[in-house]
Formats: sequence, structure tokens, C-alpha cells
Amino acid sequence: MMSEFGFESTADEVLADKDLSTRVVFITGAYSGLGRETARAMGAKGAHLILSGRDAAKLESAAREISQETGAEVETLVCDLASLDSIRTAAKDATERFERIDILINNAGVMAAPLGRTADGFETQFGTNHLGHFLLTNLLMPLVENGSAQRIVNLSSRGHHFDQVHFDDPNFEHRDYDKWQAYGQSKTANILFSVGLEKRLKSKGIHAYAVHPGGIMTNLGRHMSEQDIQFMMARMRKLAEESGSSGEGFKSIPQGAATTCWVATASELADRGGLYAENCHVAEIDDDSTTEGVRSYAIEPKKAEQLWKLSEELVGETFAY
Repeated sequence: MMSEFGFESTADEVLADKDLSTRVVFITGAYSGLGRETARAMGAKGAHLILSGRDAAKLESAAREISQETGAEVETLVCDLASLDSIRTAAKDATERFERIDILINNAGVMAAPLGRTADGFETQFGTNHLGHFLLTNLLMPLVENGSAQRIVNLSSRGHHFDQVHFDDPNFEHRDYDKWQAYGQSKTANILFSVGLEKRLKSKGIHAYAVHPGGIMTNLGRHMSEQDIQFMMARMRKLAEESGSSGEGFKSIPQGAATTCWVATASELADRGGLYAENCHVAEIDDDSTTEGVRSYAIEPKKAEQLWKLSEELVGETFAY
């Protein structure tokens, strides 16, 4: 499914004709980068914002600035996605403070991190990018169910091309660690999670999506060395040459937030979910292209179910809808 928007579109352009004054939007990783821009753009269209992140001071600063710039009502919720205890505390706080969530945007993440462990012993990227959002989303579900025309957006990446989920060793306990394979695994998990959510929630009118925002220089790459950055830039140039496209380079932050805003609000997606979008359109299944498309292993229903079961086991909690 194509749209009138594309690679160069910005979040403001995507939302130009939208009225979000009746919408409550919850965004993780919301005080910087794509999360902050998504919040600003949606706040400018009237959304009531709930910004989530692990640093309370940065959250409050971002909330104050966005509110002053847009006039939006902005609230904050401290949550460290690398700690299941923090997630459970945050979810309890949220259910006590907020009445509903209409749009849940799981934006936070880490990329190309050295081998590390979350507070609960999970590999950092899989634990933060997937398991943290898996638990938070499910614990926030009562608030989402209280909303209307609800959508859940999981930020994935074309980095899912790097690797699929290794169900026998997701936390690199028995295999050599590679930071790009680990990143790819976590981004594939984000897509499979969207497929799993869609299966469980579509009958309730709740739809889930995964998005590739594009290549953007944000603090997502805070773990990247200069060599890593040069690798990514060279790779993107090579892909652009192979595709014959001058557009497949780095995006600005406003351009990077566009696809998130599109899937969160596009009327043409009102009854569809379990999809992967890039450049403001639904991507085709493609197991060969290096410049576009979603890998078949990332949207396979059986793998989505396998990931859901594994995730429940790892977080120690089951969720049925």
C-alpha cells in the first residue's frame, strides 16, 4: 500500500490534515531524537502526550519545551526498559494516573551496543528493544483497551535484514556475540511482536505496526564508534548506488519520524495491522533486496507465536486476550 508521502516527507507534512485533539499518545524514548520529534509533531496537532524514558530530568525538560512550543498537555512517566522491575513499577504508576492510551509508540531503543546485560540478565539489545517493550505494552494493555481507534507502533529497522531471532539462544549465552546480528535480531523481534499483537487484538479494533524510520543520526547510535558510523555511511551509499536511488541516504529527524506518524494516523490503515512500513508505505515481502522490503521470517505467524511464548517465559508472565 503506497501513500502520497515518501522518503523526504516530514512528520509535520504527514500530520498536516490531522486533528489529534481527542487522542492520548504514549511514547517511549520520548525526550530525544525520533521520540521527541514524534511527540512535538503530534502535540502540535493537539494530542495529549505521555512521554516515557529512564531519565526524569530529561523527561521534564522535554515535556516543558514541547508544551511551550505546541500548547500540548504533556505528562511524563519514568521507565527503564532494561529493568523488568522498573517496567512493572511504571505500568502500575500509569494505570493509577492515566485513564486511557489511544496510540502507543514503542520508540526507545539501543543499537550496536557492546555485549552487555540488562538488570535481569538479558542481552542488552534484545532485552531493551524487544523484551522491555513486550512487557510494558502488555502491562499497559488495560489503558489501551480503554482507548478508541487504538494503534500500537513498534519501531523496527531495515536492520532486521541483519538477522532473524535465534530462539535457542536469544541472549548470546552459547554463541559468539556480534553487535550487528544482535541488533538485527532485536529489530526482527519488533516486527514479529507486531504480528503477534495483531493476531490477539484485531478483534478488539486494536492494530499493531512495525516501522523502519530510515537512517538517522540520533543518540540511538551512542554506542557506535567512528568506524561503525563510517561502516553505516558506506553501506548506505552502496545500497543507494545499487538501487539507483539518490534518496536512500540519511534522513533528517523530522523525516525519520514521518513513517511513525503515518502508521499511527493514516485512515487507509484503519482496519489493517500486523504490517511493516517504510518511507510512509507498507513494505512488500522481499528476501533478497538490500534496499527495501520486509524479510519473510519477520512476519511469519508461527515465528511470531514462538517469540510470544519465549518472551512470556523470559519475563515470567503470561498474557492472554
